[in-house]
Amino acid sequence: MADTHLPDPTEHSLWRPLRLLQASMDADIARIYAEARIDGLKTSFIMELLRLHARGPMTITELAESVDRTHSALSQKVAAMRRAGWVETVRGGDARSKKVALTDEARSVVGRLAAEWRATEAAVAEIEAEIPYPLSRVVTDIEQALERKSFHERIAEKLAEDPAWQ
Repeated sequence: MADTHLPDPTEHSLWRPLRLLQASMDADIARIYAEARIDGLKTSFIMELLRLHARGPMTITELAESVDRTHSALSQKVAAMRRAGWVETVRGGDARSKKVALTDEARSVVGRLAAEWRATEAAVAEIEAEIPYPLSRVVTDIEQALERKSFHERIAEKLAEDPAWQ
């Protein structure tokens, strides 16, 4: 049985509004694709699809490095993109290697994906011009703070002070 005397730590959050803002903006991008009747496209696929279009077929390792993701994370994403029909595996330079390539369907819409990317970047620039502290500066400032002490270190320190974690 839950102890009803403990306060709910989720009632107040500095983290959740940022996550909700990003999710809301991402949902608006997804809505753009839905209105354009580009079905089965997750907004999280766009960067990789554009990268493959710009650079041609790549191994999962090459693609992961190009978008600054781990091999494991990209392997899972490529599998999802393959199931959705956006990428396929093609033979690499030798019989043992495989490369990820765009499908005909992806190639047919990649120009529109690039247009959305440019429009989204322009919309973010417009928002930054309207606010006193640009989002890009917020990100840079947070990255610099995390270089001084990682998010993991900060959380671990706070947990070490919390008897409930012991």
